[in-house]
Amino acid sequence: MVGTIILRIGGRKTISQMTIPQTVMMIAIGTLLIQPVSGRGLWTTFGIAGLLVLFLILAEFIQLKFDNAETALSGKAVPVIEDGKLMENNLKKHRLTVDKLEERLRNAGISNIDDVQYATLESNGQLGYTLKLEKQPATKEDIQNLIKFIQNGQQVETNNQSPDNIFTETLNYKADDIPKHLQ
Repeated sequence: MVGTIILRIGGRKTISQMTIPQTVMMIAIGTLLIQPVSGRGLWTTFGIAGLLVLFLILAEFIQLKFDNAETALSGKAVPVIEDGKLMENNLKKHRLTVDKLEERLRNAGISNIDDVQYATLESNGQLGYTLKLEKQPATKEDIQNLIKFIQNGQQVETNNQSPDNIFTETLNYKADDIPKHLQ
């Protein structure tokens, strides 16, 4: 019961959503919670598990406040495709083969790398991507604008390329930007 409470305080993320520090701490806590079964003191184990959760919360708080700490502890998203072109240096740095990248793209319903505007390997290992404008599915707004065009005969201006593109942070990334000891 106490172990479950400690793990709930630690966070509600699944393994695939966890950052490296979170994963390490949760494995350590899981390992610690087994210790009372093997003869260790129950309250000592719960106390140490509680301290690990407090350290995890402190690390997350520090990451929220300081961008450099986030980079050092969790890493940043790394671009692997830009304008339909593979960034093979970044793939190699993160030991991701082209075949594995293609597998992830296929799982996302993408059949051609040329259709991808940007793709990033996120800090939790998942793939983030956006399709090129002409390959994106029509949105409700697009359909409404088409209906207006058909009814009124006048084109409605659309701005599908937002200046606040969430991939812009990763576009300036170079594989050499990460210090060797953090790779």
